[in-house]
Amino acid sequence: MALPSQDPDADGTQDAAAPQAPAANPDPGTAAAVAAAEAAGLGAGETVRIDSWVWAVRLVKTRSLGATACRGGHVHVNGERVKPAYSVRVGDEVRLRHEGRERVVIVKRLIRKRVGAPVAAQCYIDNSPPPPPRQAVAPVGIRDRGTGRPTKRDRRELERLRGLGTPDAPSTPDAPDTGRRRPGR
Repeated sequence: MALPSQDPDADGTQDAAAPQAPAANPDPGTAAAVAAAEAAGLGAGETVRIDSWVWAVRLVKTRSLGATACRGGHVHVNGERVKPAYSVRVGDEVRLRHEGRERVVIVKRLIRKRVGAPVAAQCYIDNSPPPPPRQAVAPVGIRDRGTGRPTKRDRRELERLRGLGTPDAPSTPDAPDTGRRRPGR
């Protein structure tokens, strides 16, 4: 009697139901880091604090910055302001306003510990609007070397160019003086 071979498909064909290696991580270092993060991942039904999660996926630099953003009302989960201890779940939409930019992400994976940037990017889907373009503005207020301090007239012209002047400020030299004076002098 012949023993069956160890390979269920001895004819060399590959079974369609056999698990395939993920092709999403071509870099072996990233693949190893993802595997380590998944191994240390949370069990079913566990949750993570929102301040810890935004720090772990590198949306903020420190966990205390994440907590401060929550307390300041800069973090919204599913449209509601949340406190730092709010439990985030897979599928939640997180909106974070940080450093003049709004980040909109959807939670794909829960992690507690901070991981590398390639692994962190796989823990959320980024739906953030693109950052505003940097304005190409000629530098205003650069003076030639050796010209000395700007006079009051020069300073006023610079403020007018920058748009910092007040609209109701007197523009003529014979306008009444509105400066403070000491009494009795």
